[in-house]
Amino acid sequence: MSDNEETKLPTDHLRDVTSQLKEMRHYAQTNTEMLSTHWLAFDQGEYKNPAFAERINDLLTRQGGLLDELDKFIQDLEIDVNRIENEA
Repeated sequence: MSDNEETKLPTDHLRDVTSQLKEMRHYAQTNTEMLSTHWLAFDQGEYKNPAFAERINDLLTRQGGLLDELDKFIQDLEIDVNRIENEA
């Protein structure tokens, strides 16, 4: 471990994790939008294939769940940072 990691306050660590999760959430949202585009192509567009559309829809459902959980976890971390700072 580097000296910087050893001297970080708990709130600094929580902020770092929150920032990383927000970045992950951004990319997850971008991936969801791309999956939606593909779903449209297989469901209604030029590739009309109900089996593939259904598989993409399943991925969209799972990705949506991931986005929801990331949002909840980010919110919980931010609440904890605020709680720690208010107690100090």
